[in-house]
Amino acid sequence: MEVLPAIADERRRIADLVDSLTPAQLETPSLCGDWTIRQVAGHLLAAISKPVTPVLPLLARSGFNIHKANARLAALVADQPPSSLAQGLRDHADSSFRPPIVGYPGQLTDLQVHGQDMRRPLGLPHGLVHDRVRVSLDFLVGGRAVGFAPRRRLAKLRFEASDLDWSWGEGPLVTGPGEALMLAMTGREVALSELDGPGVPILRNRLTSSS
Repeated sequence: MEVLPAIADERRRIADLVDSLTPAQLETPSLCGDWTIRQVAGHLLAAISKPVTPVLPLLARSGFNIHKANARLAALVADQPPSSLAQGLRDHADSSFRPPIVGYPGQLTDLQVHGQDMRRPLGLPHGLVHDRVRVSLDFLVGGRAVGFAPRRRLAKLRFEASDLDWSWGEGPLVTGPGEALMLAMTGREVALSELDGPGVPILRNRLTSSS
């Protein structure tokens, strides 16, 4: 599967989503930490657009904490009309910027996970493309998922997708839809209820102990 066209398509889908939401929906808490749905959109745009503020001063104001700086940047970028956020995602949809370490698979995973971070709290359906989910699952267990899924979270468990041909690992089984596996691997506890198998309590404990 060609990953770059998939990345562009996911950006456009999220732009369409932002355009469709009311102001109240945009301020709804997402599944991603303390971010609102609007701030998640800001984060996705910040990753591919011209910085709105110099990076080093932003890092300094955040105590050189990457996660805090990322949250500040997302909030800054999100502080514009929703129509501008959506248009920015469309304007940069075909960006070929390749993030270090995580590469294009990490970028696709970021878009798919954050897209669900935005849709699920609002009860909005969105069927992910199986081939794209498979790319993300391979990425998450492939040793390069820095900032996505710590190795200790997935260690000594076996994961099997029930809706696509994908499995990985050895140990107590965790099985369920590929989307739910992807979300649970990236720390979204809400997806655990969609998973089955003797490995689920182990995974749940790892997620709750790291939150």
